[in-house]
Amino acid sequence: MWTKTVVELHCFDTRNESDRLSYILTGVQWVKKIMWQKQGDACTVSWIKTTSFLENKVKHTLKFVALGTCLLGSTAMAGTVDLSSWGAEGDGSWALQGVNNDAVYQSINTPKPAAFINKIDSQGAALSGKIKVDNPSGDDDFIGFVLGFDTGDFGSATADYLLIDWKRNDQYVSGWGDGDKGLSISRVSGALSEADAWAHTGAVTELDRGTSLGNVGWSEGVEYTFDLIFTASAVQVKVNNSLELNIAGSFENGSFGFYNFSQAKVTYSGIEENEAVISPVPLPAGGFLLLAGLGGLGALRRKKKS
Repeated sequence: MWTKTVVELHCFDTRNESDRLSYILTGVQWVKKIMWQKQGDACTVSWIKTTSFLENKVKHTLKFVALGTCLLGSTAMAGTVDLSSWGAEGDGSWALQGVNNDAVYQSINTPKPAAFINKIDSQGAALSGKIKVDNPSGDDDFIGFVLGFDTGDFGSATADYLLIDWKRNDQYVSGWGDGDKGLSISRVSGALSEADAWAHTGAVTELDRGTSLGNVGWSEGVEYTFDLIFTASAVQVKVNNSLELNIAGSFENGSFGFYNFSQAKVTYSGIEENEAVISPVPLPAGGFLLLAGLGGLGALRRKKKS
């Protein structure tokens, strides 16, 4: 097994007469099988649906050269994500916006943590989009994201996910403690109380703070861009193209979602999901093919996990 930046790649060579090669991209939860006959350097590839991640079978033509390495190209899902299959967790009032449901507006001052999640395992994805709080919003509390979140995790004693939150101003609340302004990433282990979410105590273990935004709050009326990489062993977060968070560890798979706590009037929009570029990798012993090129993909669309 070779672990790459975003996905784990498993290559197998059955060394039989049909020259069959299968590889599994576990990070994005789908399986692609390549089968070919010995007909020169061309073959036909079928993308086999194994989870709800792929909607259709897509066929491509590949060229192979008899060398000892395997070169895989990158693939990407074009366009913004339709959020109509996403779902709300905890408190919050989420309203879809845009012609293609590619934005969502959270309108209320959530008394407890709230999230709007995609309901599918999201490790191996590169996620990007925009976030904006209205001016005026009437508050200065938490906006952000969850990674590796499962349905019901806010109240689950066995929850294990990552919380990326950003507070506008420092604030002390009696019974909860200090809520610090700035951007941070934390690990949530167990049910999330209001006090723990506010002060990053108890079930919330803070892992790191933003490089330049760790003690800087967000501003009303400003639209920020974000880019996230989420894998089983690494998380990176950029804000306005500046790398703010970069941590390594062992992280649970689960949903990606937007997060609000005690903050109203927040818009999340233009969400895009891409598969990462996979670097050249060797085949196992006995491997003999070079995958020299990958044709363009048809449109792929994420669907709700059954």
